[in-house]
Amino acid sequence: MAATMSTVVGLASSSLSGFSSPKKPCLSSGFLRSPVTARNPLRVAQASGGRFTCFQRDWLRRDLNVIGFGLIGWLAPSSIPAINGKSLTGLFFESIGTELAHFPTPPALTSQFWLWLACWHLGLFICLTFGQIGFKGRTEDYFQK
Repeated sequence: MAATMSTVVGLASSSLSGFSSPKKPCLSSGFLRSPVTARNPLRVAQASGGRFTCFQRDWLRRDLNVIGFGLIGWLAPSSIPAINGKSLTGLFFESIGTELAHFPTPPALTSQFWLWLACWHLGLFICLTFGQIGFKGRTEDYFQK
């Protein structure tokens, strides 16, 4: 019996028999650094395996101190009774209770709940954003004396 050599189409001409030696393809990956030094002046050395990136890998730089102090920093001023003797936090939580009283039915579009929800959360997110800028800016020396 004679051995026949058959080739599978689509597999880079690799043969099914052991008579021919397959060529090793040159593969490259984004995880491996190139041995050639790039001459791009914008490239940051050793960042993302030698590739230029606009943002740091940990761009969010999450810190629980910012979340904690930001929440306290928003709860304090939003709890001051400034709206007809009631606070924004009190009005928001009161409207939550009112809407939960008829739970399966969603709040109406004319409900005060939506106003208090939008105002309270807008204030919270503004406070958290400025807290992130201030806290991280100070710890990473963005603000010079």
